[in-house]
Amino acid sequence: MRAAYAGVMPNTDVISFSRGAPSLDIVDTEGLKAAAVAALEADPAGVTGYGTSVGYGPLREWIAAKHGVTPANVLVTNGSMQADAFLFDELVKPDSPVIVERPTYDRTLLGLRNRRGELHPVRLQADGLDVDELEGLLKGGVRPTLAHIIPNFQNPAGVTLSGEKRTRLLQLANEYEFTIFEDDPYYDIRFRGEQYPTMLEQDATGRVVYACSFSKTVCPGLRTGYLVGPADIIATIAAAATNTYIAPNMFAQATIYQFAASGALDRSIATVKAALEERVDQLSASLRAHLPGAEFIVPDGGYFLWVDLGEGVDCAKVAAAAADEGVQVVKGTDFVLEGGQSCLRLAYSAVKADRIDEGVRRLAKAVEVAKGL
Repeated sequence: MRAAYAGVMPNTDVISFSRGAPSLDIVDTEGLKAAAVAALEADPAGVTGYGTSVGYGPLREWIAAKHGVTPANVLVTNGSMQADAFLFDELVKPDSPVIVERPTYDRTLLGLRNRRGELHPVRLQADGLDVDELEGLLKGGVRPTLAHIIPNFQNPAGVTLSGEKRTRLLQLANEYEFTIFEDDPYYDIRFRGEQYPTMLEQDATGRVVYACSFSKTVCPGLRTGYLVGPADIIATIAAAATNTYIAPNMFAQATIYQFAASGALDRSIATVKAALEERVDQLSASLRAHLPGAEFIVPDGGYFLWVDLGEGVDCAKVAAAAADEGVQVVKGTDFVLEGGQSCLRLAYSAVKADRIDEGVRRLAKAVEVAKGL
């Protein structure tokens, strides 16, 4: 127990807003059981063998059809973070200039910093990346190899890149000859509002490499993600994948394929979207009630809400106090190179709606405790 809270016993009834994962009640475990059996019955040799580094053939073809490309443009991986790592290894060398959003996913920052990329953060607005700021960097002489963009319901900020900004970003990529890494695991989890075309769909010159995952629409435990991009880049990464793990998890990928082919994936997405819409609406209502000074944008999909608690609030102290109140949150400083001291990321995906208000009540109490330290 921390000395600052001497005499206060930690709350063991934990409500976690920290992890971007679905709660078990919205995972179709029965559908997954059926899909696993179907995978073994339909293709026992393919499911139990090593396979190839490009992934399970039928799933690769299904993904290609979904995105209107050929299988040669698709690589199926052990989760989308593996896809990220392969692409970063291919394109990011020491001191390579890389555009990142501010804030952005903490593991993206870690992966790029481990490869010693020269990071250029560009702020996010309510409609996504500040493209004017990016253009200013480009005109000022920055020549990025890569721009990492989470266009839909961004992690951690929850905002979505507008259609106009997607067009402008593609224009800048063509003019200044950099790759857009469209990191899009939340695309299918829009529960209201307009669905914008992906930049991959609009790319006529091979400037976009797209990544997605089944972790948010099915479950994270099957660790299945993928890359879609120019065939030459995919082939190069496939060769590196061969030397890394020979092949990804064929059983998991075959199970995902059967789950999708049976129609269970569409039903799963509908279940996830309905639950998340209810949860984010409750979260926003509770924040307004219990933390009226907080600033946030209510997402139209995805898993995360970014909240600014206001000047003078130290998110590290809030996170520590919240832990003693039985609430887990992630401090905003984890998602930026500098700044973010008054911010938190709240993941609402794993908290049932009837527990959210209690979680925010505890968080509000933790904020008051932190202000007094």
